[in-house]
Amino acid sequence: MRRTLLTAAVLSVIMAVGAMIPLAMGSPPIDEIPPNYVPSGEKMFKQYCGACHGLGGKGDGPAAFTLKTPPPDLTTLTARHMGEFPREYVENILRFGPGTSAHGSSDMPTWGTIFQLIDKNNERAVQQRIKNLTDYLASLQRK
Repeated sequence: MRRTLLTAAVLSVIMAVGAMIPLAMGSPPIDEIPPNYVPSGEKMFKQYCGACHGLGGKGDGPAAFTLKTPPPDLTTLTARHMGEFPREYVENILRFGPGTSAHGSSDMPTWGTIFQLIDKNNERAVQQRIKNLTDYLASLQRK
């Protein structure tokens, strides 16, 4: 229970800091971003996923040690799926989350819901975010 509260607290801080990174990097505030703007997959991965999955996607991010289940090495998705990048699987995980484990809820956020909030329920923008992230993950695959 204590570790779960610690994990929730750490993830809350990471999410808050992640939301401020674009401001610190000179990006315009959210309300000044054009409604059709969708960041690249690489940019979103670094902002939203890197804390847990690591900037290279190997599951070695600085927050990984706080999680109940270690984040997977995302560079091996193709290898773990018989040599074919599992695009639909990845899109579903990003959109709906990984589901719950036998030991409680998942540590990974459900990005589809978060993107809905960020994009003010603009379904086209949400789909583009998920596509961009999926394309970026495909580019990280080990050869």
